[in-house]
Amino acid sequence: MTNYRSIEAQLRDAFSLRRRPIAVAFRDTPPADVEKFTGREPSGCSFWRLAAAGRTFYTVPSDHYNCAIGSHTHNIPLPPERADELRQTLGFITGIGYVRMEEVAGIPRLPKTPGAVIYAPLGDTPVDPDVVLVAGQPALLMRLLETAVRAGIQSQVPFLGRPTCMALPAALTQGVMASTGCIGNRVYTDLGNDELYVAIPGKDLTRLTAEGATIASANAALAEYHRDRRRALSTE
Repeated sequence: MTNYRSIEAQLRDAFSLRRRPIAVAFRDTPPADVEKFTGREPSGCSFWRLAAAGRTFYTVPSDHYNCAIGSHTHNIPLPPERADELRQTLGFITGIGYVRMEEVAGIPRLPKTPGAVIYAPLGDTPVDPDVVLVAGQPALLMRLLETAVRAGIQSQVPFLGRPTCMALPAALTQGVMASTGCIGNRVYTDLGNDELYVAIPGKDLTRLTAEGATIASANAALAEYHRDRRRALSTE
């Protein structure tokens, strides 16, 4: 398997990461020798918070039932006794003007229901990730997206908005993309008001990492170049 500990170190050094990237993998069956999540969380993105804090574990579909929207993006059908929760949730968020009902059909979803979802800090992932999530301030995301362009793996889609969890299935099919997050995700994950996400398809991670040092060096050189020009040409 790829040395993800080395890749995380390269990303940290190239982009000065303050948070550990999160590896997310979708599998038909639970992996061997990985801890099963026990307990209860209010949303699928809550598992991102646990992984960012250093935990490695897997969930099964029933662990995601508390979040009707997240279950929808992950193609996880709710059990019959809870099947009405998606309609109720959509009714609430459309009723307060957060979304329009016609937008729902365009929300990206996983192509099939996962039997297990594995979460881990990138360097500790026990399996090849399907998506890697990086959270950080806009300058960090700027450099990540510039790196994706250089590597030829960027999405043609503009910033994604709510719900944040749709960034996972979207990245799988469309490439590296940024997400503004959403208020629910920020509450459940402690994402800062000055932070956003970049979602990276796992299959493209090595290509992106290979270009990271070049973009980091280029930005450092350009920063000095523009500081010199400002000093020389500004009359303020």
